Amino acid sequence: MFPIETIRHSAAHIMAAAVRRLYPDAKFDIGPSTAEGFYYDFDLEHRLSKEDFPAIEAEMRKIIASNVPFERVEVSRDEAKALFAAQPYKLERLADIAEGDTITIYRNGDFTDLCRGPHVAATGDVGAIRLTSLAGSYYRGDEKNKMLQRIYGMAAATQAELDEIVAREEEAKKRDHRVLGVELDLFHLDPEDPGQIFWHPKGWTIYITLQDYIREKIRKDGYQEVNTPAIMPRSLWERSGHWDHYQKNMFVTESEDRVFAVKPMNCPGALEIFNSRLRSYKDLPLRLAEFGHCARNEPSGSLHGIMRVRGFVQDDAHILCTEEQIEEEVAKFCRLLKDVYSDFGFDKNLTVKLSTMPDDHVGDEATWQHAEEALAQACKAVGMDYEIQPGEGAFYGPKLEFTLIDALGRPWQCGTIQLDYQLPSAERLNAQYIGADNQKHHPVMLHRAVLGSLERFLGILIEHYAGAFPVWLAPVQARVLPLNDKLAAYAAQVCATLREAGFRAEVDGENDKLGAKIRRAQVEKIPYMLVVGGREAEAGAVSVRSREKGDQGTMPLAEFLEKIRMEAKA
Repeated sequence: MFPIETIRHSAAHIMAAAVRRLYPDAKFDIGPSTAEGFYYDFDLEHRLSKEDFPAIEAEMRKIIASNVPFERVEVSRDEAKALFAAQPYKLERLADIAEGDTITIYRNGDFTDLCRGPHVAATGDVGAIRLTSLAGSYYRGDEKNKMLQRIYGMAAATQAELDEIVAREEEAKKRDHRVLGVELDLFHLDPEDPGQIFWHPKGWTIYITLQDYIREKIRKDGYQEVNTPAIMPRSLWERSGHWDHYQKNMFVTESEDRVFAVKPMNCPGALEIFNSRLRSYKDLPLRLAEFGHCARNEPSGSLHGIMRVRGFVQDDAHILCTEEQIEEEVAKFCRLLKDVYSDFGFDKNLTVKLSTMPDDHVGDEATWQHAEEALAQACKAVGMDYEIQPGEGAFYGPKLEFTLIDALGRPWQCGTIQLDYQLPSAERLNAQYIGADNQKHHPVMLHRAVLGSLERFLGILIEHYAGAFPVWLAPVQARVLPLNDKLAAYAAQVCATLREAGFRAEVDGENDKLGAKIRRAQVEKIPYMLVVGGREAEAGAVSVRSREKGDQGTMPLAEFLEKIRMEAKA
């Protein structure tokens, strides 16, 4: 059995072979696997549509049935140039391969592609395929280049497996946060302001509830919350190194002949606070948290709902500590992360990856080995298994990455903690503290986030819960449904009592029948509906209806308050 990524990548080659048979003039770019399936980008005169899918799929099935092998062949650069002489995009991709690196091609039948692989053994190992959609895609993602035609598809080893994937994709469409965000009146996105979110009252209620939840967690964990300017001078970004490495993603402005940039990240601001006065080793570790609004000039083609935006807030924090404190601080963070993820039910299938020293690292290897060992020991201390990602660390230090699994089995990398020796160094922002030896030292900086971008995490939650948020997070936790206008005063009294107890409640005062009010509340995914009639008003009670369990019977209002309080607390 081959990994699903390998099957998908091989399916992309099979699709390209089918397109070549049908459209011999086609020019080919790339065809990778994706988290959902695969795609391939083509340049051809024929304007593709979904009406072309049956013919392409039929040709693909012929290739699969032929069960021809995928052959890996190493070639010289000149041989590759000759093979792809009529394929300009392949020649450009060939030029990207560094001198001295191995150049490989893969053949399946009459189709040859420039590719690193791997692939399945033969085309028959891709048992089932389905083409799903079309899109335009600028070559290399640059809008200055020609737009190519991209075909998306799905693939699996068997039809049963493909049917399962398709069913999961259909469920994912129902849970799409972009659709639910509008249906539930949480937010909207304006095409004239790409990558920015307009939060509506209900969406902002969830946002603030999530932020306050994290704020309380980190307060108990010894963090101090700070706030730094949204716009900072170019000189600071030059000293931090961001101007040289990240300037193309920064929004830049000028004032009084000076250049400023909207911050794409919060770390330089945290060090400015650290450097505002002389620190002692007794001040360390110093845990500075900031819900700072960041802006990154992401390409418009990469934007995706509220999960990939230009304006966002992270549950960001920076810990300034000594080398001896690294392991303890990382372990403390891991415990915090596990605690938070368990509250969302994400702790069961959590995966951790330790990214180690890359080839283009800065700093000596002994320091790197110490840092990597500290991260590894911290994971062990809190009972977290981890995988090694060799050479995947940042140039300034190793890191841990935490990936959660949602209700549909999809992975999301959210939490991270990174060791940084460079930003506090004399060559960068020169953070110093006075050690026990009365000498000046540079602290180590830990960059960490539990949720990551709050916007992205909320997008994940919307899809994970399919918009049906748990009681503690729901924007409206209970809606009071009076049977008629005569009960409006009692309904308002019930609502006021709930609000005084700290719950988010409202009254449906529309002149509709009870069935219509219940259906409306169900569509809006409100956890509890409290029906009030004459008998409830006389008894000081409510007839409780649960979003998931239906009719819960009549109970005194005080009893319901205790019920919802315990559920929210749990």
